[in-house]
Amino acid sequence: MIPLSVLDLSPIAQGSDASQSFRNTVDLARHAERWGYRRYWLAEHHGMPGIASAATSVLIGQVAAHTSSIRVGAGGIMLPNHSPLVIAEQFGTLEALFPGRIDLGLGRAPGSDQATARALRRKLEEDADEFPRDVVELINYFAPPEPGQRIRAVPGAGLQVPVWILGSSLFGAQLAAMLGLPYAFASHFAPQAMMQASRMYREMFRPSQFLDKPYVMLGVNVFAADTESEAQLLYTSLQQAFVNLRSGRPGMLPPPVADYASQLGPQEIGMLNNALSCTVVGTQAQVRDGLAEFAGRTGADELMVTAQVFEHQARLRSYELTAAACGQSA
Repeated sequence: MIPLSVLDLSPIAQGSDASQSFRNTVDLARHAERWGYRRYWLAEHHGMPGIASAATSVLIGQVAAHTSSIRVGAGGIMLPNHSPLVIAEQFGTLEALFPGRIDLGLGRAPGSDQATARALRRKLEEDADEFPRDVVELINYFAPPEPGQRIRAVPGAGLQVPVWILGSSLFGAQLAAMLGLPYAFASHFAPQAMMQASRMYREMFRPSQFLDKPYVMLGVNVFAADTESEAQLLYTSLQQAFVNLRSGRPGMLPPPVADYASQLGPQEIGMLNNALSCTVVGTQAQVRDGLAEFAGRTGADELMVTAQVFEHQARLRSYELTAAACGQSA
């Protein structure tokens, strides 16, 4: 079966707090390593009451320190929020601390609303060339320093931290192809352009010093449980959170609600069916079949599984069943 990785937003559940979310993240990472997942990625979001991973590089260091072999990284760092040199230093530090285990995924969205983006001192006027320039600048900081080079990432220079391009549109696909970098698509919440972006990336890919052939990782929501009805119930937490977010009411991850779909109108149901179409829900056997179908249909080289489950033990069980369904377990 296809390799699986974990995307963790370090969710803050209703009635809990960020400290507990971080303990849950470390616990899940330890289990994910034992169950055979390839990577454990954390994502940069700001001002989101239900997401604790704002200081992404700090949390990556904590996860890496409590694991020993799984790759740990960012899925991703929103590069326009930062100077390339600062990110090179941060991830150079992580690579120096945990050699051969750090990934750096880069996105160009703010990971926040516009007011929060301004508070991050981000320029909201978008220059289509700025993100590509920043990516190239950042990659160059990881190269061996040249004689007379005035600006260096210390640590970072010469460490060749693997860089990925993240995206939910055709822009990232083209950039990843042009630079010969691996590409991760956010199909777990924005699947509309998934097939077109994947095809464009593969067709336009230029081999590079980093990668000799295209490599696509796709995000997918997975809710696994011992019964189908339990898995469907777990899924309602994400559905509620998504409806709240799209309605301008972002909040903490809510507890599951029985028969949640019956409480929704046709517009909300249509939005969920569209935005969360890359979702697999069910028992171990159903998850196995669902992920096999998804991988076969999309041609993905790797899947990044995310599971916004309210109760931590149920979340662990979901990832355990998913790993076993795909033959990942050690």
